[in-house]
Amino acid sequence: MRPDWQDKVEDLGFNYHTLNNEVYWDESTCYEFSYPQIEILENATNELHSMCLKAAEHVIKNNLYERFFTKKEFIPLIKSSWEQSSPSIYGRFDLSWNGNLQTPPRMLEYNADTPTSLFEASVVQWNWLQECFPKQDQFNSLHEKMVAHWKEIKPHLKKQILFFSCLDEFPEDLVNVYYMLECASEAGIKTQFISVTDIGWNGENFTDLEENKLCNMFKLYPWEWLIHEEFGQHLIHSDTIWIEPAWKMLLSNKAILPILWQLYPGHPYLLECYYDEPGKMKSYIKKPLLSREGANVTLVEDNVLLHQTGGDYGSEGFIFQQLCKLPDFEGNFPVIGSWLIGGESAGMGIRESRSPITDNFSRFVPHLIGK
Repeated sequence: MRPDWQDKVEDLGFNYHTLNNEVYWDESTCYEFSYPQIEILENATNELHSMCLKAAEHVIKNNLYERFFTKKEFIPLIKSSWEQSSPSIYGRFDLSWNGNLQTPPRMLEYNADTPTSLFEASVVQWNWLQECFPKQDQFNSLHEKMVAHWKEIKPHLKKQILFFSCLDEFPEDLVNVYYMLECASEAGIKTQFISVTDIGWNGENFTDLEENKLCNMFKLYPWEWLIHEEFGQHLIHSDTIWIEPAWKMLLSNKAILPILWQLYPGHPYLLECYYDEPGKMKSYIKKPLLSREGANVTLVEDNVLLHQTGGDYGSEGFIFQQLCKLPDFEGNFPVIGSWLIGGESAGMGIRESRSPITDNFSRFVPHLIGK
């Protein structure tokens, strides 16, 4: 661990390395992978993404929106964004895997709309690697692929400013959004930040505080929150281009998990999953459709309650997913966040918890690829 690690990461703009007096960025240890292990993660991530796109298409073609807790008036917005192939920049699968080459990674969920920890996965752990293990490699092409993909997206944007937005009161969201803004700027796109609270509606268009029309918007703000905002009803009629697009509402919702299981039963990357009840499963995890940071989650093994978290989610319904215990390294439980940029595997970040459920206090631990 670098003796001046706080100064080092703050110089990068990483100002939330410690949360509530608990270390969030933890470089006291690291995870080492081999190239064959990385290849497995890449292949799994790419295949899972392809499966998820087919699942989204299945929902749209068969009008299976009822399970997604989506307002009916926003269904046309989801459909049109899908049919128009509205541009998407990124996503992150949360995977459970012990690194055994004979045992496939298993998908826990897909953070397809507002994935965070991008900055630490792309920049902070790369800087750590260059300083501490300069001769080693890392599964991390995030920055290069983001800039390249923004260049691909640029012709599909309106020839106006691309605004980047989040709630600026949260340091993690703000740093991640500004990092994405910098990547888009590096790709030659004219950019500007606006807080979600400063987005207005003038009767015809979404506007900033100076009444400028918001033609292009990247948001780190969940669609399920956006549609419930005071201006949410205007999303249906606005011609603003939103990134991530509205069809990501389907993939970021855990209601997609039972559909994946229906379409690909027994697939080695998936976990058995159902709506409403666990079926014949005796060991399972019960998750709300829209919960975040491990809230309102229940772990059951052999019909015995193992662990339960509180929170404010659940009114939207639950899914029941086969229990897949995270690897246990001396009381530390890691989840692999496997990133996609432009629909392609691009790197990973690891969140480590002292409980079997990953929450908002779970630590980010860097990784490297061994010789």
